[in-house]
Amino acid sequence: MGEERSLFRPKFNGSIRVEARPERLTAEAGSLLLREAMDRLRLDAVLDELVDPRKRHLVTHPLAELLRTELLLLAQGWRDEDDSDALRDDPALRLSVSDRRGISPLERRPRVEGVPLEHNPPVPDGLASQPTLSRLTTQILATDKNRGVLRAALFTIALRRLQAERGTSQKKRRVTIDIDSLPIEVHGHQPGSAHNGHYHARIYHPLAAGIGESGDLLDVQLRAGNVHTADGGLEFALPLLDRLEAEMCQIAAVRIDAGFPEEKFLGALESRRTPYVARVKNNAVLNERAKPYLRRPAGRRPAEPREWVYEMDYAAQSWSCSRRVVLVVQERPDELFLHHFWLITNWAMEQMSGEDLLALYRQRGTAEGHWGELKSVLDPALSSSPRAKAHYRGEEPQTRTPSCDSFAANEVRLLLNALAYNVVHVVRTLVERATGQGWSLRRVRERLLRVAARVLVHGRRAILVINTASAKLWGVLWSRLGRLRLPAPA
Repeated sequence: MGEERSLFRPKFNGSIRVEARPERLTAEAGSLLLREAMDRLRLDAVLDELVDPRKRHLVTHPLAELLRTELLLLAQGWRDEDDSDALRDDPALRLSVSDRRGISPLERRPRVEGVPLEHNPPVPDGLASQPTLSRLTTQILATDKNRGVLRAALFTIALRRLQAERGTSQKKRRVTIDIDSLPIEVHGHQPGSAHNGHYHARIYHPLAAGIGESGDLLDVQLRAGNVHTADGGLEFALPLLDRLEAEMCQIAAVRIDAGFPEEKFLGALESRRTPYVARVKNNAVLNERAKPYLRRPAGRRPAEPREWVYEMDYAAQSWSCSRRVVLVVQERPDELFLHHFWLITNWAMEQMSGEDLLALYRQRGTAEGHWGELKSVLDPALSSSPRAKAHYRGEEPQTRTPSCDSFAANEVRLLLNALAYNVVHVVRTLVERATGQGWSLRRVRERLLRVAARVLVHGRRAILVINTASAKLWGVLWSRLGRLRLPAPA
């Protein structure tokens, strides 16, 4: 206690010494920004409907603190639950996770012997351990009701961020929703995972929906790895569209990829008058219809790429009616043949021209970039699988606890990662508006969240000392974060 221990001296410079001292140091100072954003959007109130089956007088870590621990660890880049043991005493995380005020989250408060638990409940002594977080995922949150609450919370956080940004709870005129499937590779034999020949890997194949204009995630749903892209897409999309038009916007437009346009899906969107644009896979009939337009105009080819759009109607054999399609022909420099692809829509030409439709569809690349950040930056670890205990201390166990629903537990992990993405996205949008620059999720984590700090305790106050370079960014961000307030309901 209090001693200084010299660890080593580098050979390349004998003037350098590495010492270990019992000070309150952290590399996770950004967790305070995330906790502030979560409180500004009242995330705890969103998750109040979660059911905790534990006996309250025996609970050391309340459910709200467990959820904050999971979300903050994922947002900070700690994707394995084992990391919670290594970070158990991190002062910034302890302050950010706890419900207690003052410096009490940094203090150790042992139980008073002889006092009943009802009057002397256990107090969290650091972050929750890995077994506790595992039980949160596999036993508490894996129920149907709690997974439904988590899915609803994704939508609510996105809605509240937009309302706080606009300063009003009035609905927007139109919102574009991107719906697609995401391949998430796994390493093992998790229930429901399967080898997918298209991606050449063993994957889960969840559905995801997000706001095209802002990048917020609205919903995710885990699916088996060998299902078709559009499998369950209609059941996934219709409730989401109903809630969107009830709470967020007057008109919700749908933008989908070539795997979704089928009669049942398109017919359902048309029956509820939902505008959509989608890409259509090329086939022999469409290729034949495109041939008259795959000719270059007379004259020398320019050095820049060119493209043309052509309007027509098309009715596939599986469709119940003829629909508007737009042929897009592309000329690329140094390539002999023209390229082409097709778009389908229920917008009339008077409502949206072919050029505007193509521009709208190309904005889908921004949504795919956001989903790519969910996969690459947060990198969800869907690793839960049933592992029956074959022996205990060298003998066969007398009783066996039923294995958890591993598929449901993996969906919980996916939902927690999506929630962590939305929380970090709140910080990302604020710093983008404050600096006038585009920020990737990785850059936000490296420049704003993974910040080293020294925690000083004076009386009843805790002071975090950070470097001046980070302080400049924190200053402009905090001014925006301080104005993040939810408007009164309309």
